[in-house]
Amino acid sequence: MLTPEQLHVLQHALGVDEYGQGKQYRNHFCACGGDIGICESLIEIGLMKQHRTTEVFPDFNCSVTEAGKLAMAEQSPKPPKLTRGQQRYSDFLDWADATGGTFREFLRHEKARKA
Repeated sequence: MLTPEQLHVLQHALGVDEYGQGKQYRNHFCACGGDIGICESLIEIGLMKQHRTTEVFPDFNCSVTEAGKLAMAEQSPKPPKLTRGQQRYSDFLDWADATGGTFREFLRHEKARKA
């Protein structure tokens, strides 16, 4: 069982949210301070691997293994159930990020899409 800190490091390294959702668009973690100990514990159990430091990347660098990806997916909590209105607003935020549109424009877009 992962600690909350270990789970957070794995999620952050993979670029997903606190529920393990989202596109895994990266697989890299530069650790410093207390994060080094967390990464070392994940390396010991095979969920991360360390990469050598270089002049360009002098920090403690590591990435998530396939076993780490699986553990992160299995141990991330389920997202909360959204009401219909909350889901609609979440959909609007995603749409607005992509288009820059207003909520009124989003409602028109949705109405036209469903017609």
